Amino acid sequence: MTLPLNLYTADQLRELDRIAIEEFKIPGLTLMQRAGQATFDHILDRYPRTQSISVICGTGNNGGDGYVIATLASKMNLKVTLIQLGDDNTVSGDALLAREAYLEAGGKTSAFSIALLQSEIIVDAIFGTGLTREVSDDWAKVVNLINEAPAKKIAVDIPSGLCADTGRILGTCVKADMTVTYIGLKCGLFTGQARDVVGEIKFNDLEVPYAVYQKLTSAPSKELIPDTIISKNLKPRSRCSHKGHFGHVLLIGGANGMPGAIHLAAEASLRCGAGLVSVATHPSHADYLNMTRPEMMVHAVHQISALEPLLEKATAIVIGPGLGTSVWARELLSATLLTNKPIVVDADALNLLSESQQSTLMKQHDNWILTPHPKEASRLLGLTTQAVEADRYQSVEKTAQKWGGVCVLKGAGSLICDGNKTAVCNAGNPGMASGGMGDVLSGIIVALLAQDLTLFDAAATGTYLHAKAADFAAKNGERGMLASDLFPYLRMLINNKTELLKD
Repeated sequence: MTLPLNLYTADQLRELDRIAIEEFKIPGLTLMQRAGQATFDHILDRYPRTQSISVICGTGNNGGDGYVIATLASKMNLKVTLIQLGDDNTVSGDALLAREAYLEAGGKTSAFSIALLQSEIIVDAIFGTGLTREVSDDWAKVVNLINEAPAKKIAVDIPSGLCADTGRILGTCVKADMTVTYIGLKCGLFTGQARDVVGEIKFNDLEVPYAVYQKLTSAPSKELIPDTIISKNLKPRSRCSHKGHFGHVLLIGGANGMPGAIHLAAEASLRCGAGLVSVATHPSHADYLNMTRPEMMVHAVHQISALEPLLEKATAIVIGPGLGTSVWARELLSATLLTNKPIVVDADALNLLSESQQSTLMKQHDNWILTPHPKEASRLLGLTTQAVEADRYQSVEKTAQKWGGVCVLKGAGSLICDGNKTAVCNAGNPGMASGGMGDVLSGIIVALLAQDLTLFDAAATGTYLHAKAADFAAKNGERGMLASDLFPYLRMLINNKTELLKD
């Protein structure tokens, strides 16, 4: 099924639980039973020949869900092993009711033993969304042993050890093959380290009425980028169109001996529908930069006077790919930031910004999109890269608020933020970890700006296009994927010709 779009924090999810139980009179045990049933159904759907299952329960409500799953598995005559971690005397509330129902049905519990992890399926029902401390000591040993077991791992609501709000691994974390999550999608399932441990994400609203979500006092400010974003923002073109209708992109970069990045960005702009594409680059390679792509209009820029007429003609601008940090680069950036046209700031241009934060020129701008990777974001914020990655949502929001405009924080689960709302890209793959991918992204985004998309829509649509094209390119394998491998897929995606991409 298609995932919903809204993403919730742990506090918001607790409030949704409270509203459903207290105001809409849905018993907590009923929600627990529905959660257990939904998870068990997904297990049977994905692994229909399963004969044995180990359920590892904590002492909270996550463990209660596990008891429901174990009860259902027993009724299906599966071989069930239930391991209770922690003091079973502390199990209370609805979880205790679920535990008692399991025991009354003839179920048994066991203390932890490696030998009990030999089942085909291991269900992780240890920690829920409330975990904020590091997983350590015996708990960490158990998690690590679960990960070493050959079984398929199914996480109940969230993999144990993953922060529900940030996607940070709290010491160690169960690496799930599938996560079945309930009521609302957790922010932490979709970015950063989470992408390595959640596996396939399944969702069930547990029949919670829409009115429950409407009563939430703090509306969710984060959402997944929908699959429909391309068709929404890029309508079919008029039969009377000409190149002047689709903007003039100017790409600035390519220092002496560094033509590759600006070439990739420029070709991405062409492939994503910009009407005209000009490149302002170093004179040392301007004469041959467009040999393989003559549709580019390449200009040798030695002095700022050569850049000014190009800025005047441009509809949207990208600066940074291969720019370097020389005096030449600094002068180009200073001149570019004087324009009131929409700008994508990438790569070396971001590094120059971070070095010049005290300059009156390097101030907030409302007309730009910043596209940092975590290291570049750390410089813009004056933090360590580790601090940026520890809470990617907070980092992208702080960057947008500090510098203005829109920020795209690249990485696993790229984030797009305007300082208030945040969009999350759930596409993409490790094959994108190769040189030139960021240059292609900046070229895509600026082409969309030139076609009259807003800053936020251009950033979100471009990020999704980029990641989705990489997913199609990865069908030939992730290792060895080149940034230029995305070009044919970009063209088909941006024209909504996805039927041509099906096997």
